[in-house]
Amino acid sequence: MGTMKRIASTYSPANKITVFEGSCLDLLASMPDESMQLVVTSPPYNLGKEYEKRLHLDDYLAQQREVIRECVRVLRPEGSICWQVGNYVEKGAIIPLDTILYPVFTGLGLKMRNRIVWHFGHGLHCTNRFSGRYETIAWFTKTDRYHFDVDPVRVPQKYPGKRHFKGPKAGEFSCNPLGKNPGDVWTIPNVKSNHVEKTVHPCQFPVELVERLVLAMTRPGDSVLDPFLGVGTTIVAAVRNGRRAHGAEILPKYAEIAKDRIQAAVKGLLPVRPRGKPVFDPQDAGRALTTTPWLFRDREAGIR
Repeated sequence: MGTMKRIASTYSPANKITVFEGSCLDLLASMPDESMQLVVTSPPYNLGKEYEKRLHLDDYLAQQREVIRECVRVLRPEGSICWQVGNYVEKGAIIPLDTILYPVFTGLGLKMRNRIVWHFGHGLHCTNRFSGRYETIAWFTKTDRYHFDVDPVRVPQKYPGKRHFKGPKAGEFSCNPLGKNPGDVWTIPNVKSNHVEKTVHPCQFPVELVERLVLAMTRPGDSVLDPFLGVGTTIVAAVRNGRRAHGAEILPKYAEIAKDRIQAAVKGLLPVRPRGKPVFDPQDAGRALTTTPWLFRDREAGIR
């Protein structure tokens, strides 16, 4: 990982890394059928961010359908597509994007394997509903003979010393020594202002989130595609783990940040939150952040 790798600007099967500056449909058009093992992305949510034009929901779905159709074309038979989305909000009502995109994927012959809930602790505070603290990753496969290996992404056992208490295995340890399956609810901090991976992108997702998908659904040397690359997190996660990676980004400033981050990752210099690090340790926050000041004030005033 310590050597520089050339970042190609146009796609070729020989590329190890491609950052295409332009529409993902133009990048996809240059890719041959069944050439990608994993497609993982977080597309625009149609919220009117600087990288998207807010569309009527039907037009947004038509746009997504066009991209998804091309992603399915370039996907290998044993490959996976992971579409990470949140909610579209209209006049205070939420519309879960994964639910309205589900028919698009199944209409193209894909099968859903998991609806992964990504839970995080920080975000906008709502006043007229409970604050949103999750998004979802819709995982689809092209065929029933898809690649999946849970071993690289196992997490520590809750009770590592647990043993079988009866039967022929009584007294033997009952858990997998490599750890447990992480399940379909993942608690991983989102990338906010004090996150070590934070850039100027307003909706950046964490490297650890993508690494789990890359490690479980691809083998070393496989190709990973992100049609909505943003600041390059998918490629960072892929190259850190010996995979080829390709993506398209329509905004030049994000593409430049992506290339800088990718090169830093290749050299092992990119700041990344360690995979598996505990989400929060109250002791690290210091007493001023873990005490409740109004309780002390009330006690001093004699209020119980």
